[in-house]
Amino acid sequence: MFERFTKDARAVVVGAVGHAERTGAEVVDEEHILLALLDREGSRGSFALASLGAAGRRDSMERSLAEARRRGGLSRADTEALSGLGIDLSEIVSRVEEAHGVGALGSGNGGGGGRRSRRRPFAPGAKDVLTRSLRAALARHDRHIGDEHLLMALTARPGVPAEVLADHGVTYEAVTRVLYGGGEAKAG
Repeated sequence: MFERFTKDARAVVVGAVGHAERTGAEVVDEEHILLALLDREGSRGSFALASLGAAGRRDSMERSLAEARRRGGLSRADTEALSGLGIDLSEIVSRVEEAHGVGALGSGNGGGGGRRSRRRPFAPGAKDVLTRSLRAALARHDRHIGDEHLLMALTARPGVPAEVLADHGVTYEAVTRVLYGGGEAKAG
């Protein structure tokens, strides 16, 4: 599948691995893909993010991602579902952090100690984003998978990255409208 990735999409995948390495994460996940997308400039994905006003809001997105990590990687929908079962996640987080320190529920971070020589695998969610990006490209009859397809896949998949993007005005519908028409400027 990677032979179908554009230079920009490959740069996002490499950037995601880099984000995982810098944070000491055991696996590359969807959050790392989102952060790598936010790093891009001059690509169709970065055009969509800028057009939707999200390009200058990286700090806010990083804070939202950090808060989700603090909740053990659970989205607000997950938190609400647990609340419906009588489970107060904020109380659980408080108790765990009281006993083990702030951020103890952070998912996948190995503390960032020493260098690792082996490759980090892609988490199932990140693999799903890559698969969905292929589907997004095929649905648009695009011959290659670009970083815009990775962005579309992130927005179409339930979870924390889609939630963070939506909170900043970046939804599947908005990205599609910006990239493929519907009254707004079209990416070249």
